[in-house]
Amino acid sequence: MTDFDDVARRYIDVWNETDPAARKEKVAALWTTGGTYTDPLADVAGHDGIDGFVAAAQSQLAGFEFRLLGPVDAHHDQARFRWEAGPAGTLGNGSEAPVVGFDVVVTDADGRLTQVHGFLDRSPA
Repeated sequence: MTDFDDVARRYIDVWNETDPAARKEKVAALWTTGGTYTDPLADVAGHDGIDGFVAAAQSQLAGFEFRLLGPVDAHHDQARFRWEAGPAGTLGNGSEAPVVGFDVVVTDADGRLTQVHGFLDRSPA
């Protein structure tokens, strides 16, 4: 059985990893080879596509960090969780994060991501 709390933590770790080589390793360890990531801004597949989108998002949100926002809700091979992103050191201090999202993830039998469906609840204009 998949530990979805661990999957969500590792997923957030990917978004916070700024070293390109380390991020690629984390993407490869977490997603299946044909895994997908879809949100309002992207529809990418495979390790290179996912890593490239994360790198582009990090470039646009330079200096931001991501964190889970609330518990992970899961059943069968899927989970949902909220997250937030803001300037490093500002999250959790009572201020409103400029970026908030909600993701649904689907895993294979080994607990690796096959699909991520992302939604943006709040984002900069």
